[in-house]
Amino acid sequence: MQVAQKVLPLLFALAVLFPLTASAAGKDSADAPDIDVKKIIFEHVKDAYEWHITTVGDKHISIYLPIIVYSSRTGWTSFSSSVFHHHDEYNGFSIAREGDNEGKIVEMAADGSMQRPILDISITKTVLAVFLNAILLVVIVLSVASWYKRRGNKGSLETPKGFVGAFEMMVDFVIEDIAKPNIGKNYARFLPYLLTAFFFIFLSNIMGIIPFFPGGSNVTGNIAVTMALAICTFIAVNLFGNREYWKEILWPDVPVWLKLPIPLMPFIEVFGMFVKPFALMIRLFANILAGHTVVLAFVCIIFVTMSVSLAIGSAMTFVSVVFTVFINFLELLVAFIQAFVFTMLSAVFIGMAQHEPHGHNAHEQ
Repeated sequence: MQVAQKVLPLLFALAVLFPLTASAAGKDSADAPDIDVKKIIFEHVKDAYEWHITTVGDKHISIYLPIIVYSSRTGWTSFSSSVFHHHDEYNGFSIAREGDNEGKIVEMAADGSMQRPILDISITKTVLAVFLNAILLVVIVLSVASWYKRRGNKGSLETPKGFVGAFEMMVDFVIEDIAKPNIGKNYARFLPYLLTAFFFIFLSNIMGIIPFFPGGSNVTGNIAVTMALAICTFIAVNLFGNREYWKEILWPDVPVWLKLPIPLMPFIEVFGMFVKPFALMIRLFANILAGHTVVLAFVCIIFVTMSVSLAIGSAMTFVSVVFTVFINFLELLVAFIQAFVFTMLSAVFIGMAQHEPHGHNAHEQ
């Protein structure tokens, strides 16, 4: 009974995510429709100008998002993406169906070619998901804070339990096991950023696993989001780096011939400043994207095998569901690990920029 309670919601979610029909299984394989697995996977991991929720019969239920672009031809233009549901083109703009700009807004240039507008600041599915995740995180933090406020007003010494207790444990984990050991005495000034980064990434990863609205968006599997997070770490490291940090960057403690006349070591150190956030960006993006892709690939096996044979499809459906459940549980672990790794590496890089001159700590002791 307990297994059924866990598997049935998953099967329902799969039906919502992939409104494909297996009726072709009863036909000959030659008559079965081709299933483009690559297209299915990329449609779910790529960004879009609308958020498709589900399909009921032939009706698509979607949230159509605002498109905001700046064009040399029309200047600033804004309209709803719903116009593309009935028309392929609107006011000279369309969504590219193929090529390098596939899935993006393009416009017709004077020579007849299709090109991107000068600026595209549209509210896409990923942007909306970022807003929703941020709002949800604020609500969670404020609800936890209100619990402590009520306890303080009552003068209670009650130990937090349940969700509040778990949240406090994770906050303590970030402080005691990430910030303090890696940053040192100045850890408190960086806690707001580290806590925000950890919980935002963790929450976004969890929401990405949930297969229905407002979950299901590939937020941390979008390289633009991970780039923004990495830039925040880059700013925290270099804006608040102390004199010793910049001395090691611009004039490291190495033989002079490695610094003059060719500034070999300074060049390597400056290059390393940009490699660190780049590694943060790629690590988070690649791991989350790979996890989502694997889950979608296992789900697609069901429909591919069903289009070949009912017997094979039925057997592979069981195998695919088992592996999908396993991967989803693994994704829960990965959601935490990736939030931990990003926050840990950010704390390490910040700590490296806060080091005191050699012998300074020993002198203080």
